[in-house]
Amino acid sequence: MSTNNILKRFGQKVKSLRLEKGWSQKELAHRADLHRTYIGSIERHERNVSLLNVERIAKALKVNIKDLL
Repeated sequence: MSTNNILKRFGQKVKSLRLEKGWSQKELAHRADLHRTYIGSIERHERNVSLLNVERIAKALKVNIKDLL
């Protein structure tokens, strides 16, 4: 699997879960203690996210890390 495909799938999953909760990027960023533009860049597949930030996002969305991958 290519790196771009992994980033795309991860970004789409984050966006999907965020929208299911009715949250803006700003709301998710606040709950994950990350910057709003960082969340946007993840959703646009522009970021190679660190494991620590994957954990922050998973906790904010109240899902297991494996559910994001």
